[in-house]
Amino acid sequence: MKNLILTGILIILLSSCGTGKNKEKDSTSNAVENVISLTDAQYRSAKIELGKAESRSISSVLKLNGKIDVPPQNMVSVSMPLGGFLKSTKLLPGMHIKKGEVIATMEDQQYIQLQQEYLNSRSKLSYSENEYNRQKDLNQTKASSDKVFQQAEMDYKTQKVTSSALAEKLRLINVDPGSLNETNLSRSVNVYSSIDGFVSKVNVNIGKYVNPTDILFELINPEDIHLNLRVFEKDLDKLSIGQKVIAFNNNERDKRYLCEIILISRDLSADRSADVHCHFENYDKTLLPGMYMNAEVEIKSAEAPSVNEDAVLNFEGKDFVFASKENNVFEMLEVNKGSTENGFTEIKLLSSDNVLDKKIVVKGAYSLLMQLKNKSEE
Repeated sequence: MKNLILTGILIILLSSCGTGKNKEKDSTSNAVENVISLTDAQYRSAKIELGKAESRSISSVLKLNGKIDVPPQNMVSVSMPLGGFLKSTKLLPGMHIKKGEVIATMEDQQYIQLQQEYLNSRSKLSYSENEYNRQKDLNQTKASSDKVFQQAEMDYKTQKVTSSALAEKLRLINVDPGSLNETNLSRSVNVYSSIDGFVSKVNVNIGKYVNPTDILFELINPEDIHLNLRVFEKDLDKLSIGQKVIAFNNNERDKRYLCEIILISRDLSADRSADVHCHFENYDKTLLPGMYMNAEVEIKSAEAPSVNEDAVLNFEGKDFVFASKENNVFEMLEVNKGSTENGFTEIKLLSSDNVLDKKIVVKGAYSLLMQLKNKSEE
């Protein structure tokens, strides 16, 4: 029995030693799998060139999306303050219009009534003014009482207010009170465009009655049309007023529009993003409000180590560079790859070493990777 126990213990000890040796062997294998040693002939064949990482400021591109927008002051909703029937209009969505152009004609009997009331009020005002002046003269000579004069003064001022109010109502429906007389009353009034632009929406048809609160047409002045981008909180500090933006849409990716940032909102939405408003340097009439756009903003990064872009290799989803350890011996080091500009790529070693202190393989790195891979498969 004791012999059996001793035999079992010896087997366990021998197995542990064997496992430890295997682990040590695997560890040694893992330790050297990132190191490759070349003969002089292999070195010449790989055409290897060494260089130093240098500190450079490399631009990166921030990709954003948004849509074409129009500020509220450039959007006009047209209505008829007194309501009425739409007699005629030629407007269609997308049609260009000029400021002061007749865009519709309305008619209603209340327009006639309002003009009648104004002319009657104007006649009464003329009578009240004459009576007021007459009573004023009489009162100065004490030919009439103060009470009669005060009554005439009150009637005159009341009629003046009434006439002014009716005149303003006429102006609301685009009727000039000064040109109105007993012979030119009309049941129709014109609706004019207040801007140069184009028609966005037509909400009525001929013969339809519209209330004062109804919107007949929606007009847009494209002079201040702009690009509204959605930018997440983490990227807001990378943008500034006056920064240039390149915009394009998916239908015409080759057609680029130059914009400039004019406003950065600091009001974050629920998804932690904010609006960034950009002005088009040259407005294109094919850009319509609501159209979705892509945008690219060039961001200048801080000084960072960078190497020739050919020096950075991607292998099994990770980025690496080869550094010279000694004569014809190279070590593959994992790096964090940054932006690339003008043939140079930002890198940062994942180890605590300083990449600026190392000689980096700037040409022939791919040959080293192939030889290292073949070595690992042996």
